[in-house]
Amino acid sequence: MEKNNFLWGNSVSSMQTEGAWDTDGKGLSVYDIKPASKDTSDWKVAIDEYHRYDEDFDLMKNAGMNCYRFQLSWSRIIPDGDGQVNELGMQYYENFIDSLLKKGITPVACLYHFDMPLTLAKKYNGLLHSHVRDAFVRFAQIVIKRFAPKVKYWIPFNEQNCMTFEEGFKNSGYLTGNKTVSELYKIAVNSLIAYTQIADYVHNFLDLKVGGMVAYQEMYPASSNPKDVMYTRKAMEFVNEDFLQFFATGRRSPEVVGYMKTHNMAELIDVLDKEVKKHPKLKSDFLAFSYYYSLVIDSTRISEKAVPNYFMQQGKVENKHLQTSEFGWQIDPIGFRNTITKMYNRYSLPIFPAENGIGVTEHWNGKDQIQDDYRIEYHKDHIDEMIKSITCDGAKVLGYLGWGLIDIPSSKGNVEKRYGLVYVNRTNHDIKDLKRIPKKSYFWFKNYVLEKTKELNEE
Repeated sequence: MEKNNFLWGNSVSSMQTEGAWDTDGKGLSVYDIKPASKDTSDWKVAIDEYHRYDEDFDLMKNAGMNCYRFQLSWSRIIPDGDGQVNELGMQYYENFIDSLLKKGITPVACLYHFDMPLTLAKKYNGLLHSHVRDAFVRFAQIVIKRFAPKVKYWIPFNEQNCMTFEEGFKNSGYLTGNKTVSELYKIAVNSLIAYTQIADYVHNFLDLKVGGMVAYQEMYPASSNPKDVMYTRKAMEFVNEDFLQFFATGRRSPEVVGYMKTHNMAELIDVLDKEVKKHPKLKSDFLAFSYYYSLVIDSTRISEKAVPNYFMQQGKVENKHLQTSEFGWQIDPIGFRNTITKMYNRYSLPIFPAENGIGVTEHWNGKDQIQDDYRIEYHKDHIDEMIKSITCDGAKVLGYLGWGLIDIPSSKGNVEKRYGLVYVNRTNHDIKDLKRIPKKSYFWFKNYVLEKTKELNEE
């Protein structure tokens, strides 16, 4: 951490914020065609940040934030994914980034957050196909070249390790097929090849930094039974450490490589190795991760024939030592500290917690401030443990980004599962006026950031 330069801020995706799904030449993504359901919204409006970003940036600045991790929408810039550039889309992000910089907010750009251009999903089945991988790299190089003078930090894929377990099919634009294990591994390799080429390209620009990002799944064995311990370790290796090791060193986990070789996937290893040799500047400058909860693995629930990538889903059981949110996520601030410290100990790269937060059902009565003490407690406890990872454990941490600190639809489209310090006046099926209303946590956050920044600067 550089003194006086700790990054406090907000993290989002484009489809969960922008709206304007058919405005100024934007093409369709796989999210734009998802219908609303009983408990979710469609994605056409989100919180209309496309037209209201200046207002939202002012709210961030006034809350003490100096960083915003946002996403550049692939289909807004290249409507069909691999054709002509939509200059109106480019200009939107030019204005967007300029507004951040004028307000003293550091932009962190993510390039893919699961919203595959619909044309590429329908024609090629998303990242399963090398054509889509190459189209994504082209898009990435176009925007990096355009915005390199203004954006220092780049994250090629949000939660890239999600390509290694069940979510990988949905997140990669895969629309049709049998969802085989070999297809999942091919999607994962295509994403790593894209990362390799993009990271190498970023390093052609002076002072630019690139970071691989994972959804870190902290896991504990259900007991001291050696089988619980082994299955938990394997799940951690295949889901977390494999991609982190690649981002840090350019090499995948030996255990994962061994599995691929014994399951007729050696060709995928060879293809990736060739790309690594051609792109020597691929290593990450920092490691980013999202963290919301931890989980416990019970080996007795896991099929003997299960792929290690699926141990997490099959073996998950409740941790009786932790509180659970209304959406079933177990709250574990100490796990957050352990995650940061383990990552730094193992890889010796700056760590960037890029998403952290709690989703709660909230309704505004039209006049009174929302008293979200549970959110204050969640962020306070996690920030305090992060500080310990720095001051006690010696970890180098770039910053702390909360997830969706202005209310946005959840990953499944539920607007009423709210993460924000700021309430946005809409529901799943009623857009209302989209008014922004700070909650109690908003005013707490500003004071706490000031306090913690002072504490870090005294170290």
